[in-house]
Amino acid sequence: MKKIVAIVGMCGSGKSVASDILVAKNWKKVYFGGVTLEKLKESGLEINPANEKMMREKLRKELGMGAYAKILLPRIKEFAEESNTVLDGLYSWDELKILREELGESLTVVAIVVDREIRYQRLSIREIRPLTKEQAVERDLSEIENIAKAGPIAEADYYILNNGTVEEYAERLDEILAQI
Repeated sequence: MKKIVAIVGMCGSGKSVASDILVAKNWKKVYFGGVTLEKLKESGLEINPANEKMMREKLRKELGMGAYAKILLPRIKEFAEESNTVLDGLYSWDELKILREELGESLTVVAIVVDREIRYQRLSIREIRPLTKEQAVERDLSEIENIAKAGPIAEADYYILNNGTVEEYAERLDEILAQI
């Protein structure tokens, strides 16, 4: 099995930026948030913050807090047989436990952290699914309280402080890749 890097962090921290950098280096990508978007489309529901929250919580209520890892594990293993693989948006503590048990030493967790106000500013101007500060605060609290998102961030193997430039961010990611 090749290297697997799970990118964790709060909404707007830059998880997708890290994933895009790795994809540009020919890594395969598994996007955890894609499960939510797929399920909303299957249900004929509009993609918006309220429906996304509802679907995330619904899936975890039905399948347990490790829902996304359970759903995506076959794809992750398939990709990792052929290529280094990045997991964009691992959320819950249970998901991390399942992946650590199933993937062992192949899995490295990288947490992206950003000062809150910088993150909220970035979220307000992002092109895809922008959030107001109020929406971002609500999502933060929901993800911490209802999805146990803080555990994977606290237990990450490596951290990237993403308060600066994309170049600084990419440089730190390269330092981590050289170590794993």
